[in-house]
Amino acid sequence: MKEKIETLLRDTVSGLVADGLLPQIDPQGVSVSIPTNKEFGDFATNVAMVTASRAKKRPRDIAEIVKRSLETHSDLFERIEIAGPGFINISLNPALWVNELKDIVGQRENYGRSTYGAGKKVQVEFVSANPTGPLHIGHGRGAAVGDTLARILAAAGFAVEAEYYINDIGNQMNNLGLSVLVRYRELYGQTVPFPENGYQGDYIRDIALVMREIHGDALLAAEEPEAIGICREYAAETILQGIREDLALFNVHFDHWFGESSLYRDKKVEASLEALAREGLSYEEEGALWFRTSRFGDEKDRVLRKKDGSLTYFAPDIAYHKDKLDRGFAKIIDIWGADHHGYVPRMRAAIEALGASPDCFHALLIQLVSLVRDGSPVSMSTRSGEFVTLREIIDEVGKDVARYFFMMRRCDSQLVFDLDLAKKKSDENPVYYIQYAHARICSILKNAADQGLSPDTFAIDLSLLAAGEDLELIKTLATYPDTIVSAAADLEPHRIAFYLLDLATAFHRFYNRNRVITENVPLTMARLVLVDAVRQVLCNALALMGIGAPESM
Repeated sequence: MKEKIETLLRDTVSGLVADGLLPQIDPQGVSVSIPTNKEFGDFATNVAMVTASRAKKRPRDIAEIVKRSLETHSDLFERIEIAGPGFINISLNPALWVNELKDIVGQRENYGRSTYGAGKKVQVEFVSANPTGPLHIGHGRGAAVGDTLARILAAAGFAVEAEYYINDIGNQMNNLGLSVLVRYRELYGQTVPFPENGYQGDYIRDIALVMREIHGDALLAAEEPEAIGICREYAAETILQGIREDLALFNVHFDHWFGESSLYRDKKVEASLEALAREGLSYEEEGALWFRTSRFGDEKDRVLRKKDGSLTYFAPDIAYHKDKLDRGFAKIIDIWGADHHGYVPRMRAAIEALGASPDCFHALLIQLVSLVRDGSPVSMSTRSGEFVTLREIIDEVGKDVARYFFMMRRCDSQLVFDLDLAKKKSDENPVYYIQYAHARICSILKNAADQGLSPDTFAIDLSLLAAGEDLELIKTLATYPDTIVSAAADLEPHRIAFYLLDLATAFHRFYNRNRVITENVPLTMARLVLVDAVRQVLCNALALMGIGAPESM
């Protein structure tokens, strides 16, 4: 509804500009907002405030011009008022809101979907954890954010592809192989110093036990590079399979799993470095190869190849993002940990150097998650191998609760995951509260069906819902499509989590104050349509978050 009013207002402004009643302004800059105070109407716009200086008129005079033009659409508005220095407050005809129920009932699971994205290709790359250990709760938050964002973008009309980037080469993989080999040797009584940067979790010992089953003591006699390679390949494959299984259990799915090794196999790293050199964007200094990122707004130039001939992580990352551009993505979204904040400007510089607009690249930074049990923080350290895995969280609180809790805050805000709250079966737990709203409506509809109250049997007069708390609940429903568009436009998937809680709260409040099945059959039938619409929107929004909508609890 907000989008419809915004479009009408822009068309109105365009007409007034054409008639010479307003100065030449860009209609696309005209917007409306939803007032926090309901007394100010359904929508408000400050178009008069932002055009007054150019028109050399008082804002209230501009507002009067816009108001008179809008009032020609008498069937749309209940009232239009000018407030303060020139704000225009708009209240819609209640019949428009009521008609929204028809859209919900007619579109069902498609309600809220739009063509906003116009089919533009978007890639969302997320999680992308090195296959050196199981996913922990930090990865879980990134998985929930990335998967939800991909679902939202698809609902908003973008052609979305979700991708996992596998860092399957490099020092961390060699350290993985060496860590397994050391534990393997310990099984045969050898005392071997554990590598300083090795991986110490119990899963390394488990893999070493399997290596003993497969190879017996044969690796003891093998040359160390060969033994490390054998351990590395098996460990990486095993860990990556575990990651795939955990993500599937978490209801997270990827369209592509992209291996870093393919960039070297297909000589794409070499090609990207040659392209930078041809454009004069790289140079040699003190034995190292540098990329002129400062030319594109970075604070300093960055090393691509170190003095010892090894490449930095930045070099394959440039090749990887060139590959993304070559695949035709109009928007590239990377979801990284908060510790990568310094990496953003250099990657934007690389995108621009590759000939694309830096605005096509977006990085969402995921802040840390702290775990609380019994009111006390749970100690975690990935270095020592003491961390809580995503699988443990799913096993303890369930997939639905975990996904919602990871989305309860903006991704750039730190998150406290309260395990005790997550397991509560009460209104204090937002997931229980939201899912119970859906289950409660399913119970109402079943009760109505048992009494023979069916829309096929009775005529339905939705105009009976055009006032009071019925209308307020409809207005909450009608904001859902705009919420999807705004979440997609601003890359803020947490808005769906917030919306779900708002809708569940509005429904529970309505239910506690109003009977749905009453002695008044026409009102009963209208309210059954209303609560069924609430059920449908709850179901749709939960699906965007990858969360189930139970029919009983």
